[in-house]
Amino acid sequence: MQSIRRLLLGKRLQTADLPHQSISKPVGLAVFASDALSSTAYATEEILLILALATGGGAAAWAVSGNVLGISIPIAIAIAILLTIVTISYRQTIFAYPNGGGAYIVARDNLGETPAQIAGAALLTDYILTVAVSISSGVAQITSAFPGLLPYRVEIAVVVIVFMMVVNLRGVKESGRVFAVPTYFFLGIMFLTLIVGFIRVATGTLDPVTGVEAIHHEVAEPLTLFLILRAFSSGCTALTGIEAISNGIQAFKEPRSRNAAITLVWMSSILVMLFLGITLIANQMHAVPSHTETVISQMGRAIFGEGSILHLLLLAGTALILLMAANTSYADFPRLAALQAGDGFLPRQLTHRGGRLVFSWGIVVLSLFAIALVIIADARTTALIPLYAVGVFLSFTISQSGMVIHLRRVGKLKPGEVVQGLEAPMHYDANWRLKMTISAIGAICTGIVMLVFAVTKFTTGAWFVVIVIPTLVLIFFRIHRHYKEVAKALSWDTSAKPDQVGRKVQTLILVDDVHAETVRMVNFAKALGEDWHAVHIGVKPEKTPVVLEKWKKRIGEGRLHVIDSPYRLLAEPLREYIESLLANDPESYIHVIMGHLVMDTYWEQALHQNSAFIFNLALAGLERVVVTTVPYQIHHHHDAEGHDELITEDQEQAEAVTSQPK
Repeated sequence: MQSIRRLLLGKRLQTADLPHQSISKPVGLAVFASDALSSTAYATEEILLILALATGGGAAAWAVSGNVLGISIPIAIAIAILLTIVTISYRQTIFAYPNGGGAYIVARDNLGETPAQIAGAALLTDYILTVAVSISSGVAQITSAFPGLLPYRVEIAVVVIVFMMVVNLRGVKESGRVFAVPTYFFLGIMFLTLIVGFIRVATGTLDPVTGVEAIHHEVAEPLTLFLILRAFSSGCTALTGIEAISNGIQAFKEPRSRNAAITLVWMSSILVMLFLGITLIANQMHAVPSHTETVISQMGRAIFGEGSILHLLLLAGTALILLMAANTSYADFPRLAALQAGDGFLPRQLTHRGGRLVFSWGIVVLSLFAIALVIIADARTTALIPLYAVGVFLSFTISQSGMVIHLRRVGKLKPGEVVQGLEAPMHYDANWRLKMTISAIGAICTGIVMLVFAVTKFTTGAWFVVIVIPTLVLIFFRIHRHYKEVAKALSWDTSAKPDQVGRKVQTLILVDDVHAETVRMVNFAKALGEDWHAVHIGVKPEKTPVVLEKWKKRIGEGRLHVIDSPYRLLAEPLREYIESLLANDPESYIHVIMGHLVMDTYWEQALHQNSAFIFNLALAGLERVVVTTVPYQIHHHHDAEGHDELITEDQEQAEAVTSQPK
């Protein structure tokens, strides 16, 4: 098992190696920007999907509805402007909070615990959905090229998630190097597609796309402001992933804030160019939303020709970036979960770094939830998108609102004055009014988009997120209350002081049968120097006399007490017996000694009853009860003739002694 683990995850890293796991700007772009860049593969399609409602759908309807199709361009421009505002706001966050944490830390410092936990719940939900959406969309690109794989899209998506999990368990630096290749391949093939596409538009050689089975609606809806707002909110999925870099500043090399800010600008500039370019080309070639072929695939056919090498490379690059987009969540989800766990709002296990210095528990939890979503949604992107953007824009709004409060505090400082904040020192900034205005405008815009998305997509799935986020917040505070109660119970002020006189200890040895393991437990009990006696649970009446006889012949000392169990229960009769001992002597401790067979392999261990775990659970709630497990190892041994046999540790030691020269 250790060999397999080392093969999959790599050699363990020392804690001192953590600073050397930081990443450069090009690798950071691949790690943190793949989510945002991948959204260009479906953001335009989501706009067209809503506008199709105004035509009734169908290729013929689209061919005569140029005015409706043309609305996608001003919608895309409006989204690009909003994206620029949000980028500037998050760039300010990077410099104000250089330790990372994004919306969660900004909200915690400036708005309080409740908004911080709302932001945390929204972001964690968003990261899980990012994995499910991006991989489902990537699988859709694959099935567009190979329709025969369509029935297996769920299985393909699950395999990809498991692969992503294993790669990320190897470390951020290594996963970044692995996923940099598909990210830059996508950028190269996509920019080539747009350049060739615009050349063909300029020369009049780009023909409308044909042969697409368009989505059809029985009744066309009127082209109202409400429908346009729905299309705008759907296209705003292009903004997903903008916050990722501000959450993961600590992953960058020094100077971290500067490198993270530069990477953010790179990412947003590329995103705007790709999104606007795809929308313009889709408008020129009259692309239509379809359940069987994506807009990117239609664009590749129209520009390069169906089945051409470049068409297939475009599909491959798009599928790869969509599949790799999940890596952004794998970089940020564990970090955010560790921050919340460190504050006591999630299980503490999420703060532990694994052998490769990553938050392994967070990576595994993210993978399990994403797999569940993919299975429930049948790996369909359109079924997941309505769940997607509400949490994203909620976190945007909270983060930028928090920055407004932060910048107001900065404006009250005197020039040159520095105040130590909760996460980072604050100092006067002469441009605080301009920066605060940008954050305020961003908060208002993203807040409006969030409300529009929640209302327009409520019946198609957004209701789920509207319910899930408050539920998660309640769970977070319940966990926090538990940790506070435990801390209070463990505090020195409330704990009892050590006894001046030692209490009496009653030692019990649990005996199922009398064999070599029993001798070790008896020897251990005698070594403690306390009074002891053995206990046997009489689950099988026919076995009890045999055990008593063996005890008399083989042990020959001490008392073996039999507890009858007519209902064949193990733990309950023992618990009742111990409770009676505690009641008879309220000042004593009860020390329970039990054996546990330990095998060399996991499958051999599973073949045994392993009742020690059951007894530990049953006795854990009793005060003044201490349980000691005495392991008895049984190993594989090869004799002189090469035969494999099982021997105990005592036999192994005895053999080692007798084999020594006299």
